[in-house]
Amino acid sequence: MTRVVIADDHPVFRRGMKALLDGEDGISVVGEAADGVEAVAVVLEVEPDVVVLDLHMPRLGGVEAAKQMLAALPEVGVLVLTMHEDDELVFAAMRAGARGYLVKTTDDDEIVRAVQAIGAGEAIFSATIAERMMGYFTAISSSKAVAFPQLTDRERDVLELMASGKDNASIAHRLSLSQKTVRNRVSAIFTKLQVADRAQAIVAAREAGLGSS
Repeated sequence: MTRVVIADDHPVFRRGMKALLDGEDGISVVGEAADGVEAVAVVLEVEPDVVVLDLHMPRLGGVEAAKQMLAALPEVGVLVLTMHEDDELVFAAMRAGARGYLVKTTDDDEIVRAVQAIGAGEAIFSATIAERMMGYFTAISSSKAVAFPQLTDRERDVLELMASGKDNASIAHRLSLSQKTVRNRVSAIFTKLQVADRAQAIVAAREAGLGSS
């Protein structure tokens, strides 16, 4: 039997979710909560297998509530079920330890399957959320392949030419910039790379493979 707590500040939604889940074999709703503080208290009291958790609730938001639940009961499976699917909330919930993230427009059957899957120790995300996650991690992977992602494209161009042995005047001519602009970008490079001078910047650039062509 998968024991479930439903935490949402809308009573009509809680009633509907309770009716849906209690109507399924192998699932039992053992607690409800109308705000984040109550959700943590109920979860600690009844120790469910799964918490169906909204993110925007009074007194304590869902992300912080999830952190507190999982700090005390790390085996609990948190399924976020919310109207919000912006990237910041998705990844905040993941960092808090949520094992699933669905939006409230998800079909009833899919919600039931998600509760069952998370109760069995799996992780599950809606198709749109999974697509965003893939995009996010692909972007991280791509940024790691770029030397010094903290630099702008033009700052990286300047650093590349510095590493090739060009002085500021030559860089300005090559990039069609004023020498003052080049000096400003060189200064920004020093700050972002946390180096003291041009020599250290060139060493760091060459170690990263810049200036070799």
